[in-house]
Parts: sequence; structure tokens; C-alpha cells
Amino acid sequence: MIPLLLSLLLLFTSPSLSLNQEGLYLNQIKLSLTDPDSVLSSWSDRDSSPCSWFGITCEPLTHSVTSVDLSSANLAGPFPSLLCRLNNLTFISFNNNSINDVLPADISTCRNLEHLDLAQNYLTGTLPYTLAELPNLKFLDLTGNNFSGDIPESFGYFQKLEVISLVYNLFDGVIPPFLGNISTLKMLNLSYNPFSPGRIPPELGNLTNLQILWLTDCNLVGEIPDSLGQLKQLKDLDLALNNLVGHIPSSLTQLTSVFQIELYNNSLTGELPAGLGNLIALRLLDVSMNKLTGPIPDELCGLQLESLNLYENHFTGSLPASIANSEKLYELRLFQNQLSGELPQNLGKKSPLRWLDVSSNKFSGEIPSSLCSKGELEELLIIHNSFTGKIPESLSLCPSLARVRLGYNRLSGEVPSGFWALPNAYLVELVNNSLTGQIGKTIAGASNLSQLIIDNNNFNGSLPDEIGLLENLGSFSGSGNKFSGSLPGTIVNLKQLGNLDLSNNLFSGELPSGIDSWKRLNELNLANNAFSGKIPEEIGKLPVLNYLDLSSNRFSGKIPFSLQNLKLNQLNLSNNKLSGEIPTLFAKEMYKNSFLGNPGLCGDIEGLCDGRSEGKNRGYVWLLKSIFVLAALVLVIGVVWFYFKYRNYKKGKAIDKTKWTLMSFHKLGFSEFEILASLDEDNVIGTGASGKVYKVVLSNGEAVAVKKLWGVTKKECDENDVEKGPVKDDGFEAEIDTLGKIRHKNIVKLWCCCTTRDTKLLVYEYMPNGSLGDLLHGTKGGSLDWPTRYKILLDAGEGLSYLHHDCVPPIVHRDVKSNNILLDGEFGARVADFGVAKVVDLTGKPKSMSVIAGSCGYIAPEYAYTLRVNEKSDIYSFGVVILELVTRRRPVDPEFGEKDLVKWVCTTLDQKGVDHVIDSKLDSCFKEEICKVLNIAILCTSPLPINRPSMRRVVKLLQEIAPETALKTVKKDGKLTPYYYEDASDQGSVA
Repeated sequence: MIPLLLSLLLLFTSPSLSLNQEGLYLNQIKLSLTDPDSVLSSWSDRDSSPCSWFGITCEPLTHSVTSVDLSSANLAGPFPSLLCRLNNLTFISFNNNSINDVLPADISTCRNLEHLDLAQNYLTGTLPYTLAELPNLKFLDLTGNNFSGDIPESFGYFQKLEVISLVYNLFDGVIPPFLGNISTLKMLNLSYNPFSPGRIPPELGNLTNLQILWLTDCNLVGEIPDSLGQLKQLKDLDLALNNLVGHIPSSLTQLTSVFQIELYNNSLTGELPAGLGNLIALRLLDVSMNKLTGPIPDELCGLQLESLNLYENHFTGSLPASIANSEKLYELRLFQNQLSGELPQNLGKKSPLRWLDVSSNKFSGEIPSSLCSKGELEELLIIHNSFTGKIPESLSLCPSLARVRLGYNRLSGEVPSGFWALPNAYLVELVNNSLTGQIGKTIAGASNLSQLIIDNNNFNGSLPDEIGLLENLGSFSGSGNKFSGSLPGTIVNLKQLGNLDLSNNLFSGELPSGIDSWKRLNELNLANNAFSGKIPEEIGKLPVLNYLDLSSNRFSGKIPFSLQNLKLNQLNLSNNKLSGEIPTLFAKEMYKNSFLGNPGLCGDIEGLCDGRSEGKNRGYVWLLKSIFVLAALVLVIGVVWFYFKYRNYKKGKAIDKTKWTLMSFHKLGFSEFEILASLDEDNVIGTGASGKVYKVVLSNGEAVAVKKLWGVTKKECDENDVEKGPVKDDGFEAEIDTLGKIRHKNIVKLWCCCTTRDTKLLVYEYMPNGSLGDLLHGTKGGSLDWPTRYKILLDAGEGLSYLHHDCVPPIVHRDVKSNNILLDGEFGARVADFGVAKVVDLTGKPKSMSVIAGSCGYIAPEYAYTLRVNEKSDIYSFGVVILELVTRRRPVDPEFGEKDLVKWVCTTLDQKGVDHVIDSKLDSCFKEEICKVLNIAILCTSPLPINRPSMRRVVKLLQEIAPETALKTVKKDGKLTPYYYEDASDQGSVA
């Protein structure tokens, strides 16, 4: 009897039997999901019901589950169809997780579901047609997934749907007319999908309850249908970033409820329609970047607009004075039009004006003094106009100003002293005016200033010592003025300085000591002044200087030999008083113009010794003596070299035979002894974070590249190579584990490795054209034509696609950058350097790393913050490489300030347009193709990993830009020769 009672007691107190049926279903769902952060730890089978669990909401009386909200819980796994067993469930949200696989068709069994939010996940495949069978569904958000194909026809039969958002997916059909049948719809958002070219369905005008219509970047063509004027409830209309043509239909002026209209970046023509004054609720109008003409209607300015963007059109006439009566206007952008006349003198007096850009027009008159009356003006851009008069004193009392560009006008008079001290201004540009006076000592207050551009004015006097207090100053350009005196000694305190141009002034005296503190200086131009004394040796210690112009001054003495340490694209020391021998590196005909006008200079360049006072005979004697001394020196050096070479050879042979281990990955035509005999400094072709690289020419005439890994750990990294912590032997292991197994035409070939206890050598195929980074940012970078750059991108993309999709398990490179893309003799690209590569967990779960590996400017945002790595991290880095090829700019550059290349491109595109982004060296006939590639780069560098396409998709997008057999030209043996793209199906194989 007692054992029976005990059994019954255990039965009724068992945790697994106390939980109700809905809790059991949820526990099964918990087991099907990956939960790295243990957010579901409260889901315990010891509870009687799940109502107290995280993310669960129940009906108070019946305790039945009505809501499952697991947003941003970092969960992974397939969508749990078991949720549909919860009979009273009305709300499901897995927003911002890693739900993957397809959305199952049996989701239609969730009969009471009203709200379904699966945005920002990894769902793929086509949309299930059964979604429309949910009779009570009101809210459907599938934003930021990878759904593809067509929108199912069944979607026209939704009974109660009010919100549908399919933003940032891969739908490639057309926007279907049957969506106009969902009469209950209040919000339709299909933006940022690669739809096939198609028109806006006129049937959308039947959605009389619609309040929000977003069709941004949907590849729309044709005209805007008049039927959209029937949407009387519409509040927000966004048709931007498409290829719409024709006039803006007058029917849109009947949208009396609309507060926001965005039609920017289309090809709309004609004038703004009459009747805009009917839009009494309108607060934002953006029709920029079209081909609109005519005047700005006065009735438009009578509205209580908050933001008006009409830039990059062909508007003419003057700006209506009534625009100044708006009490809510905070943004006015009218740049790149043909507007004329004066700005209303009370503009900004009644409104909290924050951003004003009227650049590149024909405005004249004085700058209104009322622009900052409300104290909120942040950006004032009026460049390329004909404004006259002084800079208003009121602007110097506007501390909110951050970006000021007043250049290319006819401004005159002295700059108000307070204007130099704007505390939040990071850019001040006054170039090409007739401004006078000195830079005020008050400039010490401009603590945020990073760019000061005041070229071609009439500024005079000396630079104030206070300029050395501008810790953030990265660019100072004051050429073409009348500055005089010596440079202040404090100027060397500008440690962020990347560009200093003070050419064409009246400066004198010697350069201050301490110049070597300018570690970021990229350009130094002091030409056409009266500087004297010696050229400081310290200039040769500036690590990134590539432009140096000290011409037309009074410098004397010898040229510092330290200048040979610099990697200069431009050197000009002409027209000074320099003397002595030209340093060996510069004693070449190509540098001749750099030294003309220095009578005392001499070197092996014809025409540079004409001014010397020595007679001919004395010259011959000097020449003979030099020859004998040189011959003796060569003989001594030769004997010493031969001795050490022979000793190292004997020592090496002794070591080779006993201690070297060779591991080959291909059939070799050479031995390790042939490699080891050539590892001397004469053959070094590169040095990186992991070791030195040698070029070794084999006895058969072929060449190989040999990487000799550092024998000790290297701590921390420089600006270009970021690995927090020491570089250890696992880089070597990763390299041979990865490259030893890979066979692909776009992955660098690893022939073999040689090891001893202290030394490790990796032997690769030799790439005659070096790395893409060195070529692109070197002196020959501008000679790379677009077809060649496109071919390099396609090759490198196919290599990465192979790693991500065809290797089992997939491989994440983790250090994709231009320096790790090598080029063969025909500019074929190979992905290289797998020292930090990692295989991907077969579960698909992002793998956490203990350190950040990668290079500054290339590291994906989520990788830097979370240390979680997957293929999307490589795709971000590849997007940066694409931007490098399109812009020919480095990923990080002092010119960008705190931005990197990605942010600089996005900002420049938004503010100046694509022409300011594309490398000016590229032929304009390729502009359309380049813009398409640029769009791919922007996709790849999306801040959210889920919005980045897969590498296979990137390759497909690149291939679609130009046919695979399109005739292009590449450089071969110094000549331009035809090149047909290889078949993309040649993917190679894993050994």
C-alpha cells in the first residue's frame, strides 16, 4: 500500500505532468530553436502554464496563449509551425532574429492570427500562397528577408489585411495589379526589391483606405498613373529612386491628406502642377534629381512646409518671397538649378531653419542676416553663386553651425572675428572670394574644426599661434592669399593634419622643427613663397606623405636623403637654392622637372650641372677618381657578399638536409633547396603583418612567391591590419588547411610549405602584377581602365563565392581587402592570404571569435561589435573593395575625417551626386555600368547583415551588368588586347 501511495505522489508532483498542453507545445518549439543568449530560460516545465514565460501573453480569464513576441532574441532555426496548435494565438513576432529556411505552407492553420512579424530574418524561397487563407490577418511584415520570385496571386484575396511590408527582399517579378483588390489595405510597402521593369499598376488607385504607399527603388518605369489621385486617405507617398518619366499628374494635388511626397531620383519632366496649394497637410516635398523646369510656384511656398527639396532640376526664376513666411520650414535644398535673384532677406526669421543649400544657382545680393534667427542653423551651403557683400555678423553668433560653404561667390570685407570661433563647425569653406583681413586669434574656439578651406582670397598677415590648438584639424588649405611671416611653431601640434596647402603666399623664414609629428600628412604644398633655410630631414619621416611641393622658395643646402623613405606621387623642389648631389632614388630623368632651377644641384640627369663653376678638366679628373673609387668599392662589396653568400649556402645546405620538412599540395618541379637558396633581402617584394614575401626565380625560369612567416608573435596592429592580440602559428595552420585543399582559378595556388622548428615558409604561384591595393593606390592606379577593374571584381567575387557556397564546410575569409587580391600577368584576380580564415559551423549559426581579425575600413559593423562571423562579414568587406575600385580611394583616409569610405560614399552621393564619387580617371562611356556596380557595393555594405546579398547573388548581379562574352580590353604585355570573360561555371573543385 505504501509503495502505491508513493508512486501516486510522484506522479502528481512530476514537473513534466504539471504543464498544460500549450506549454508542452511551446517547450517543443524551444527545443527546435538555437538560443545562444538563453532568453528562453524561463520556459520551464515546472510551471503549470506558460503565461509567465518570457515573450508570452495570455488571455486573463482562460489563461490561453494569445501572443508570442520573441523580437530581437537572437534565436535561430526554422519557423516553428507548431505555434499554429495554439488555438487562440493572434500575435506572432520573431522580428530581428535568425529564423531561416522557407516559410511553411501550413502557416495557414493559424486561423486566428491577426499579426505576423518576421522582419529581419533569413527566410528564403517563394511566399506561400496559403498566407492569404488566414481570414483574420491584419498585419504582415516580412521586411529584410531573402524571399524571391513573384508575389502570389492569392494575395489579392486577403479579407482583412491592413499592413503589408515586403521591403528589402529579392522579388524579381513585377508589382501585380491584383494588390489593388485588398480594399482594407492601409499600408503597402514594397520598397527596395529588384523587381523587373514595370509600371505602377493603376489598380492601386482602388485602395481607398490606403494611408502609406512606399514603392521606393522598385525598378518602376513609365508615368505616374492619374488613379493615385483617388487615394483620399493617403498621407505618405514615396516613389523615389525609380525610372519614372513624364509630368507629375495634376491629380496628385487632390491628395488633401498627404503630408509627405517623395519623387526624387526619377526622370520626371515639366513644371510642378498647379493646385499644390490644395495640399494643406503637406509638410515634406522632395522632387529632387529629376528634370523639372519652370518657376517655383508661389502657392507652394504658402504651405506650412517643413522640408522642401527641389535640387538637381532645371527650375528657373527667383525664389518666391513667401517662402520666408513659413513658420515650420527647417530644410530647404535648391542646389543645382538655374534660380536667380536674391534670397528673401527675412528667410529664417520665422522658421527654425536647420539646413539651407542653394549652391550652384545664379543667386546674387547679400546673404540674409536672418538665417540663424531661431538659433538652429546647422548647414549653410551657397557655393557657386554670385553673392556679394560681407559675411553677416549674425552668422558668427550662430553656435549651431556645423557645415559652412560660402565659396565661389563675390563676398568681400573682413570675416567677423566670431565666425572663426564657431564651436561646432567641422567644415568652413570660403574659397574663391575677395575676403580680406587676418585669421582671428578667436579661432582657438573652433574646437571641432576639421577642414578649413580659404584659398584664393585676399587674407593677409601671419597665421595666429592659436591655430595649433585645433586638435581635430585634418585639412588646411589657404593657397592664393597674401599671408606672410613665418609659420607658427604651434602648427606642428596638428597631429590629425592630412593636407596642408599654403602655396602662393608671402610666407618666409625656416620651417618649424617637429614636423615629424604630422603622422597623417598626405599632402604638403608650400610652393611659391619665400621660405628659406634647409629642408628639414624630418619630412622624410612622414609615413603617408605622397605629395610634396616646395618649389619656388629660397631653400638651400642639400636635399635630405631621408626623402627617399617616402612613397611620393608628386615631388617638386624646383626653383630654390639647393646644392649637392641628388639622392640616388631621384637621380632619374623622370624627376628632372622636380629639380630645375637649382644651379648647385647635380646628378645623373642631363642638364642639371650646367651652372657649376668647375672647369671641364677638373670635371674629368673628378669623374676618373670617382670611377676608380667606385670600382674598388664594388670589388670589396662583391668579395664580402660572396663570402656571406657562400657561408649561408653551406649553412643552409647543412640545415636543409637534416631539418627542413616539405609538404606539397601539387606536383612540383622544384625542391626545397632551390627555394631556400634564394631567400635573401635582394628578393624581398613585400612585407606584411604576418611576414616577408620573396620572389624566387627557379632554375626552369618560372617564378614563385615565398612567404616567410615571422618567427615571433607580433603584437597589436597598425592602421591597416587589425588583429587584437598576437599573430600566432594558427595563421600558418589556417593557410595550409584552407589553400592546401582548394582548387579554383580565382584562389591563389599554394604549391607547398617548408617548415623547421623555428621557420615556416609558404610557396605560392607568383602574381606579376602584385596586389590590387598596391596597384590601385599607387602611381599607376589611374591607368586601370573600367573593363579591367570590372574583370578583377568578377574574378575575386567568383573566388569568394566558391569559398562560401561550394566548399564543405563553407569558408569565411575574414580579411577580404584589396591587398589580399593578387593579379596575374593578364590582370586575372586571385583571392589570397587565408591566415585568419575560418570554416563556418554547419548549423548555420554565426561563430563567435575571441579576437577581431581584419583590416581597418573593411570590418563589418556587426563583426566589430559582436565578434560573430559568417559569410556576410566577407560580403561587407568585398563591398568596400568594390567602392575602392569605383572611387580609387582608400578605405580610410584623413580626408574623410571620422568617416570611412562607406560613409563617405553614402554622404557624397546624397549631397553631391554620383559624379563626385566615381574616379575621374574612368571613361565616362562606362558611367551607366559603373553606377550599377556602385549600387551592388551599397547593397554589400548595408549596416544590417540580413540586407546584404549572398556572394553567389553578388556574382550574378555583376554578371548581369555586362554579358559574359562581352568584348572588353585588358592590359597584356603592356598592350591593350581583347579579352572574353571565361565561363562562370568553371568553379573548380575541392581536392
